[in-house]
Amino acid sequence: MAQHNELGKFGEQEAVNYLIQHGYTILERNWFFQKAEVDIIAKKEGVLAVVEVKTRSSLYFGNPQDFVNPKKIQLLVKAINNYVNYKQLDVEVRFDIIAIYKSETATEIEHLEDAFYHF
Repeated sequence: MAQHNELGKFGEQEAVNYLIQHGYTILERNWFFQKAEVDIIAKKEGVLAVVEVKTRSSLYFGNPQDFVNPKKIQLLVKAINNYVNYKQLDVEVRFDIIAIYKSETATEIEHLEDAFYHF
């Protein structure tokens, strides 16, 4: 497996662990709708958190969260619209980013809630 794929899998597992530790229930991982892949769908206190995970081993080109582009946001919104309708959920939906920086000596996790409103 390519090194960036391994880093991505590592990051997604770290994000799941982080969310569970902070009281979230994981509903889905790597959920697909058409061309969109949603990394994590979680729930906490009546809020459906749609979580995009970005993991980087270098900050040379920017922070991990800087790599969520408008097209990705559009795909995620469309996918979650479908998910909520299909599951007939009556919940508040929030789009988060979990940004992970993994150096050789440490792993830093930043959870940005309502992240798409900050772009």
